[in-house]
Amino acid sequence: MTVHPSLQTYADAWTHSIEAISELVQPLAEGEWNRPTPCPAWSVRDIVSHIIGMECEMLGDPRPIHSLPRDLYHVRSEFARYMEMQVDVRRHHTAPEMTSELEYTIIRRNRQLRNENRSPETMVRAPLSAEQTLEQAYRMRAFDVWVHEQDLRAALNAPGNLDSPGAFVARDQFISALPKVVAKGAGAPPHSAVVVDVHGPVEFLRTVRVGADGRGTVDGSPSLGPAVTLALDWETYVRLAAGRVRPAAVADRIKIEGDPGLADAILESFAVTP
Repeated sequence: MTVHPSLQTYADAWTHSIEAISELVQPLAEGEWNRPTPCPAWSVRDIVSHIIGMECEMLGDPRPIHSLPRDLYHVRSEFARYMEMQVDVRRHHTAPEMTSELEYTIIRRNRQLRNENRSPETMVRAPLSAEQTLEQAYRMRAFDVWVHEQDLRAALNAPGNLDSPGAFVARDQFISALPKVVAKGAGAPPHSAVVVDVHGPVEFLRTVRVGADGRGTVDGSPSLGPAVTLALDWETYVRLAAGRVRPAAVADRIKIEGDPGLADAILESFAVTP
């Protein structure tokens, strides 16, 4: 590949996850495409449609001209409406249509990655007519396909790849959101610290410190007197941070020490995906 070094990690993670997704869905019978997934309101077909659509946008393809039904209860924002367009336009596609379009899209994207010569700081299109750097776009695609790979694995009872390259991209993405979760979402008081201790296939310990100004920062140093310590396994962390499960449903998999009210507020604010 000729991808810039700072993009290579994301390109490799994306490739690993999207090829795993292709292998997962290739043999599915027609009815299995309708299986529900942990991703709210989306089936296996819907997730694959979303992935195809987002990769086509990375390729610069025009968005479909399509009117969404009015009865999609889960579409409650402009961002959700934007994402749903690529999904709904494929809702009646057959299994062969889905797998062939996915394969063709992967081939096109692999070619794009091989020939990539833009700088990581190049501005490219983002959802809702926004712009983002090419590096951010690569990172978000690697993150998105790995999270959706896990959705598909859950729906198809095919666990795996919790420690694949995409998992570490997801780890960094989730960690970067922790200061906002703790300081803004949960309203942790100034001069407090919260420790998150994750074990399993991906392990890390991070401390979120809330400054006098109420802003949070995150680092890898332990805190001597944290207001809250949360200890949980990586899979549970992913499900919570991706908004795939409510805290009460996995309470038995989370060990809490410290202020129970603040701990509850943190867990209620834990989901960071739109």
